[in-house]
Amino acid sequence: MTDIDTRIRGALDADDEAFLATLDPDRGMFQQIGDSMRGPLGGWAKLSFAIAIVIGVALAYSFYRALTFASMEELVGWGLTCIALLVMQGFLKEWMFARMNMLTLLAEVKRLQLQVALLADKRG
Repeated sequence: MTDIDTRIRGALDADDEAFLATLDPDRGMFQQIGDSMRGPLGGWAKLSFAIAIVIGVALAYSFYRALTFASMEELVGWGLTCIALLVMQGFLKEWMFARMNMLTLLAEVKRLQLQVALLADKRG
């Protein structure tokens, strides 16, 4: 940790310090996913993760049914179901990764905000 990091951590209130402590700079993808399931939108993140699992299972089943079709109507129906489920899965994953990105950016904004405050105190 650099000197500015130490000074920033010393200037933090308890909430900001706890927030920055939970967000390490070297977080992996799975830790970021876990971090996104906490906080004010944590319930929604857990719900969307559960829905993504259900959609994944339904996608696998509809793909299997599309491969074992008995008529052209079944093939079209199951094929369109696969496409619709893929789109839904894509939107859910996009929301989850946007949330992970937002938490990373929020941590950086907090760091910049504190650096500016420390520089203003140093000058003033």
